[in-house]
Parts: sequence; C-alpha cells; structure tokens
Amino acid sequence: MQDRLQEIQAQAEHQIASAATEAALQDVKASLFGKQGSLTALMSLLPQMNSEQRPAAGREINALKNHLNSLVETRQEEVRMKAAESFEEFDVTLPGIWPEDGSLHPITQMCYDLNDIFRSMGFELYAEPEITSELYAFDNLNFAFEHPARESMDTYWIAGHDSGTGGERLCLRPHLTGASVRYLQTHKPPFRFVYPGRAFRNEATDARHERAFFQYEALIVSEEFTFASGKIMIKSILDKVFGRDVPVRMRVGFFPFVEPGFEIDMGCLICGGKGCSVCKQVGWIEIMPGGTPHPNVLRAAGLDPNQYTGFYVNIGLDRLVMMRYELDDVRLFRNPDLRFLKQFC
Repeated sequence: MQDRLQEIQAQAEHQIASAATEAALQDVKASLFGKQGSLTALMSLLPQMNSEQRPAAGREINALKNHLNSLVETRQEEVRMKAAESFEEFDVTLPGIWPEDGSLHPITQMCYDLNDIFRSMGFELYAEPEITSELYAFDNLNFAFEHPARESMDTYWIAGHDSGTGGERLCLRPHLTGASVRYLQTHKPPFRFVYPGRAFRNEATDARHERAFFQYEALIVSEEFTFASGKIMIKSILDKVFGRDVPVRMRVGFFPFVEPGFEIDMGCLICGGKGCSVCKQVGWIEIMPGGTPHPNVLRAAGLDPNQYTGFYVNIGLDRLVMMRYELDDVRLFRNPDLRFLKQFC
C-alpha cells in the first residue's frame, strides 16, 4: 500500500505541474478522484484489509488526497493568471470579427406566420406529444382495422410497445389528426383550433416526400358551419401567406376521418401552372386534405353528429414553404449546409 501511494503521488505531482490548461487539470483530477481514478481504486480496497491495518491506510489515502487537491487548486490559479496575462497582451484596437446573423428556419417561419393568421381569425393554438397510440392515430379516426396505414410499412411503431391494441400500442404519430379528438374530448364546444407539429411516416424520400415532415391542421366544429365557408377560409389563408391571389381547387377524395372528403390543391407557383417536375407537369400541387369531420370521429370525441358539424384541413407545411420560396426539393429543408439556410436571413 505504501509503495503504491508513493507511486501515485510522484506521478500525480508531475502531471499537475505540467498541466497547461484548466481542461488538462480536470483530466488529472478525474484520473485521481473519478469513479475509475487511482485513489478511488485504493479506497475500494480498504474493506479487504484486516481491521488493524485499515485505519492507518485510510488516513494515508485521505492525506494524499488532500495534498493533491491542494496542488491542483494552486496550479489552477497559476493557469488562470497566465491566461489573464496573455489576454492583456491582446491588441484591443484590432478590428473585431462580426458575428454571423442567424434566422428562423423557413418552415418555422411559415408556422409562425400561420399562427398569426389563424389567431386573427379566433383560433386557439394546441399541441400534443409526438408519441401517440393506435387509439388516437387510427381507432378514433374511423380507420378500418385492416387499413394498410396501421402496418409497419407505413407507421413507426415503438419497440416494446407495439403489441396489443388501442391505447396499449404506441407509435410515432403518422399524422396530426389524432390531436383533434384529444382536443374535442377535453374542451367545450364550439371548437376553433389549430395544431402544428411533426409527423413521421415510413416511406421512401424524394423531392416531394420525407420520413419526418411538418403538418399544420385546423378544425372548426360547431352547430352551424357551411362547407362554402371552409373553402373561403382556405382561399383567404393562402392569399395572406403568399401576398397574392392563389388559385385553389377542390377534388373529391377519400379519407376515413372526413365525410365528404376533398383533396385541396393550389396552383404551382414554381412554374405558374405551366407544369414542372414539382407539380408532375400538371400545374397543381396537392397541399392538404379537407372535409367535414366524419360522424364516427365526432362520436369518438363524445359529440352528437346530428347536432355538430364542421370543417377540417391538414396543411402540408413543407410543400407550402416550397411554393413560397420556389424550391423544387423538400429534402433541402433537412440539409445541414448553412449556405442554404443563410438565404433566408
């Protein structure tokens, strides 16, 4: 034990004296007093010694520990003083380096813009966790039990929680629509709210699709709301977002959670409706599904479908930003290259 203490002391004193930075001193301390430190290892041997040797050995280890701690503190002060002296030699009259400007990500900025627009129309902002259950992602939204969206080929199920049914089976939310039922169950009618956030879907990426993408949903539920009012709302929102008249069309589409359901398209602003790779040469971009909440969805939320109606839209934020900045590839939004992001400062 005595020989080992002398060996540790000699080695530690040399390391402390040669440490030129505070980071180096922290490494020395960790090698001595950390969980895997040499002095810590000696302390762990004390219980194995006989009762007569143990007290003296403990005192010697503690004495060395205090001695080395004192050396570290003294050396730390010396290092700080030396750093201060070198700073004083710095020429403060030299021109500084101007810090680079930062900015919001274009998708974040679009989300904030939509928040302002919807708040001005009396909507409340709502959010839910990114991990949801089969109950809210599919059951409450009138998805058939055999619907392919429930399969792992489309939805990311959480390992260890991917068995069972309903609320027992957890997944990354494949869409935001389940948040609508959560909100309806915990608030009182009439309802007028939006819920932005990320969704996750197991699909191949290309210029128009990503595995993790942003959506922005809006829902109105009241005793009286006409479908025509919903279309006017969509047109007004897009005109405000882009600051100009935006062509809009609605096509019949099937979605389990709305009846009737529609595909809502806007004129492609990249090609001006002439046709390009982004709009697949048709001049239109699908940006949101929409429609009237299905009676089964209202029942899942505890509402009488004979009394309440409404209007729902799910805005694809990524595609909306592509139209605003005339971008042709959604994958650019996940690009770590700062040259791309600097364009939006």
